[in-house]
Amino acid sequence: MIGGGIGGLTAAAALHRSGLRVTVLERAPSLRPIGAAISLSPNALRALDVIGLGDEIRDLAAWQGDGGLRTPGGRWLSRSSAEAAAARFGGPLVLLHRSTLVERLAALLPPNAVRTAADATVADPGDRDRLARVRTPEGELEADLVVAADGIHSVVRRALFPDHPDPVYSGFTTWRLVIPVPGVAFASHETWGRGRIWGTHPLKDGRVYAYAAAVAPAAGHAADERAELLHRYGDWHDPIPAVLAAARPEDVLRHDVHHIAEPLPAYHRGRVALLGDAAHAMPPNLGQGGNQAVEDAIVLAHHNQDLAAYTAARLPRTTAIARKAVKVARLNLMRNRAGTAVRDATILALSKAGPALLLRGFDGIADWRPPQPPYASRRTQVGEHNER
Repeated sequence: MIGGGIGGLTAAAALHRSGLRVTVLERAPSLRPIGAAISLSPNALRALDVIGLGDEIRDLAAWQGDGGLRTPGGRWLSRSSAEAAAARFGGPLVLLHRSTLVERLAALLPPNAVRTAADATVADPGDRDRLARVRTPEGELEADLVVAADGIHSVVRRALFPDHPDPVYSGFTTWRLVIPVPGVAFASHETWGRGRIWGTHPLKDGRVYAYAAAVAPAAGHAADERAELLHRYGDWHDPIPAVLAAARPEDVLRHDVHHIAEPLPAYHRGRVALLGDAAHAMPPNLGQGGNQAVEDAIVLAHHNQDLAAYTAARLPRTTAIARKAVKVARLNLMRNRAGTAVRDATILALSKAGPALLLRGFDGIADWRPPQPPYASRRTQVGEHNER
């Protein structure tokens, strides 16, 4: 396993559960991820059920869905319901810190299965009659299967498909922070402005997860990113000013967004399989990047003896979702004044016609089920939301 992020660790846990010996090679000095929170939709939670982790994550996470979409002035364009989403897709949408998920995934692996500070590359992808070879600082390893989960700037992807175009800049940058905001009560929301969005959501531990995105030139960074957020969002509706007031400059993470615009011809070559951002990096606007990596991992474990079947199962689905994420990014980061007015009026009309109309955008995504049982835990029942 090259890469010890969420996708790589899920694949390692699934392959280990299948009886295979696994080694995770992570180039960072520790598994603690750089990032904030992650939203897991029912499709990913069902995938985690396959490795026995779904219920634990449901218990640790905050259920999402009670809130909605707002304008910068605070007007509600649509209201959402956790119960309605769970009923439609067979389970909840949840939110937790990435580090929590990484810790729980790593705990499923045997001792010493994870090697950190291990910068690995593929020396030979192998074939039917030849094992793959992975080069590490400590020497070469041979493997029946190599899983490359080394991120959007994947070295392995470049080695397998050297003529394929690199990821492209998506046209916007993002900020994320997880902080306590004492004394502030609010409903979860995402707010769409002109070329800018903001989201605020509570975590189960009492902290607040906030994120923002704005159309901006690539590689632009401010000396003080909190001040940059104040400049862009400080006059938006509550609780945004309170969140920014509680934040310190060091709490704010900023990253430009890139995606793979042209799909790869396959997600494997020889005995090497790509998954997650290494295979199909997409904008975060559907919240499916990490979810699709988890799906990849479970499907790969199911097809670990037939990587062509893995590609056939995953490439069409992830390509369609990635293209949809690009379209959604263009919609919610629209800058034209007349266009945003039409967008907001359309959303408001659809919301009045019925919340289910807005949920339809996740049909075929959130209702996905893994190819191997168990398909879902009994503890995904909608009625449990009221007890959490």
